[in-house]
Amino acid sequence: MSSQSPLPDGESAAAHVDGERLWRRLGELAALGATGGGGVRRLALGPEETLARRLVGRWAEARGFSVTVDGIGNLFVRREGRSPSAPPVLTGSHLDTQPAGGRFDGAFGVLAALEVLEALEDGEVSTDAAVVAVAWTNEEGARFQPGTMGSAVFAGELELASALAIQDSQGVTVGEALARVLEESGVGEPCSTGFPLSAYVEAHIEQGPLLEAARVPVGAVTGIQGLRWFEVVVLGEEGHAGTLPATRRRDALMSAVDVVHALRAVLADPEDLLRFTVGRFECSPGSPNTIPGRVLFTIDLRHPDAAVLTARADLIAQTCRDAAGPCEVSVQETVSSSPVVFDPRIVELVERSARRLGLDCLRLPSGAGHDASHMARVCPTGMLFVPCAGGRSHTETESAEPGDLAAGARVLAEVVCELARAR
Repeated sequence: MSSQSPLPDGESAAAHVDGERLWRRLGELAALGATGGGGVRRLALGPEETLARRLVGRWAEARGFSVTVDGIGNLFVRREGRSPSAPPVLTGSHLDTQPAGGRFDGAFGVLAALEVLEALEDGEVSTDAAVVAVAWTNEEGARFQPGTMGSAVFAGELELASALAIQDSQGVTVGEALARVLEESGVGEPCSTGFPLSAYVEAHIEQGPLLEAARVPVGAVTGIQGLRWFEVVVLGEEGHAGTLPATRRRDALMSAVDVVHALRAVLADPEDLLRFTVGRFECSPGSPNTIPGRVLFTIDLRHPDAAVLTARADLIAQTCRDAAGPCEVSVQETVSSSPVVFDPRIVELVERSARRLGLDCLRLPSGAGHDASHMARVCPTGMLFVPCAGGRSHTETESAEPGDLAAGARVLAEVVCELARAR
């Protein structure tokens, strides 16, 4: 492999990013599981994702890159470096989607990573460390819970045996589904689950509106905000809707509404950084002429600062009790995830690389969870964002501009080159 190039290697790799190839491949991938509303349904370890793995593997093998699969099904595409002993630089995302998801969530990060490998090859750029593209298994958690499963197993935060035993709603285990995927896709040689890395960088659509609003094509992601999930149950007493006076009722629904209003007030954030969501609200018995006796609702609370997240979350239980009126209330925390702060050097590198390519760049945190959250615990990690229309994601209407996607891939190429010490 020759390293003769009229440009510095990072710029050479960026210059060889083929935006048309990237856009065309995103279209081909989106056809696998395409929905009538223009989105994608490609659940983890299902038939559509199997086809997606096969397609990515075919593109990789056509360029002579090696393809391997670890014990949880993470798919790795490797371009060798000069130093076999140097830990590789890893970049990628995921191929699975929500049940009615979009064309770019996850898929962009995988194909941008593959495009970086292609650009290195096309630019005849050699690197000290190998550069590896990855498609993580079950990031979304739509079929198997929890999400970000593949990266969690890779990072040692979830036992492989435990992950393989997890079942979907039909009783199919991850292990059974993965065995079918490996048999039907025919892609990848087995490799170890977990190996040393020098760095991890993930490219992704923002899934929020900040970049688009600022008209900035690239975001340098500072970290991933923490989250606390709660399940709240309000217990009252069922009764006849037409006969029981209002003063004698223990209406669980009305109390739950009061609780949510109280939570909204106490969790109000003038800086608009705190994210408070009631995503599920179940009322029983659910009869139009019966006073509700039980209500269950969920709380999703997020903030990038651990201290703020803790302080606000600690207000929830007492606020619920104070606002429940004549009803009883119980609050159970179901999920807790601390904020993740990305490596400052990679944040700066993303910013510097974007500006070297003549692109504006904005620092911002990620509101959504990503595989990068697990990787940050095992190696220097960072992310870069590109805009998506209206900040919409996890929906069939998810959209992104080809120019923004190409710009993000060019920045990724520069970042990866520097991390892998290209020459």
